[in-house]
Amino acid sequence: MSKSKKEKTGQLILNGVFILMAIVYIVPFIMVISVSFTEETTLYQTGYSLIPQKVDTLAYELVFKNPGQMIRAYIVTSIFTLTATLLSTLVMALLAYPLARPNFIWRNQLNFLVYFTMLFSGGMVPSYLLITNVLHLNDTIWVYILPGLVSAYNVMIIRTNYRSIPDELIEAAKIDGAKELYISFKIMIPLAKPGLASVAFLFLVAKWNDWMTSLLYIRNPNLYSLQYLLQRLLREIDYLKNAAGVGSLDASTQPPTETLRFAMALVAAGPVLIIFPFFQKYFTKGMTLGGVKG
Repeated sequence: MSKSKKEKTGQLILNGVFILMAIVYIVPFIMVISVSFTEETTLYQTGYSLIPQKVDTLAYELVFKNPGQMIRAYIVTSIFTLTATLLSTLVMALLAYPLARPNFIWRNQLNFLVYFTMLFSGGMVPSYLLITNVLHLNDTIWVYILPGLVSAYNVMIIRTNYRSIPDELIEAAKIDGAKELYISFKIMIPLAKPGLASVAFLFLVAKWNDWMTSLLYIRNPNLYSLQYLLQRLLREIDYLKNAAGVGSLDASTQPPTETLRFAMALVAAGPVLIIFPFFQKYFTKGMTLGGVKG
């Protein structure tokens, strides 16, 4: 077999593998959409399918039963997610810069302090006391933003991206009179954009999915995060269904739970799915650079 035929055969096999991988990811997503629009009793009778056997929007009607509260939760979650992501990326980018510079005399000590936090943490009780009794961040939107602003793992990824940048660029900038802060903002951060975009996206997803913060620190319903509000709704629906099961309520009027879970998954994940394509071109490159050089 000639070399060109071998290359074409290999390319066809590779394309087939990636098509199969795409199907593996796409089919479950279609299934989630289908189940969320399926009438629950029909779902129990026929099982899951890619096409709804009997279309029903009751699950979405329950999710958006109080649209004002849902919209408010979306706004609150969007505000603290975007703010925390921007601040976190900026702070971690500035912290990673001296860690990547070989001429910084405290580099090893600071690297150890950052790495140490990856192994040990203060725990939930000390963190709760610090946030509520010392910083007084409870029941404010800042409790979503300030705690956890710096991730040691993400700092290491950014630091590794910085190390992949040639030192000659920095030395040339210093010869031209550039200061460290100028070098950081005008040279290092722009050249490390793929790594920073990857870190920012990972942090954004983690913040968007955060519900524990609302559970521990928020008592004002106007500050509930989207994930926590959806979780509360699901708990209330489960309670009503259990009450119907023991005879406290009419079983014929009990709300759906299975289709509601799938509808809530789409409502919660929708914005992240929309944002991901804008980070996709940086994501693979950034994570690859972060794992090549230690």
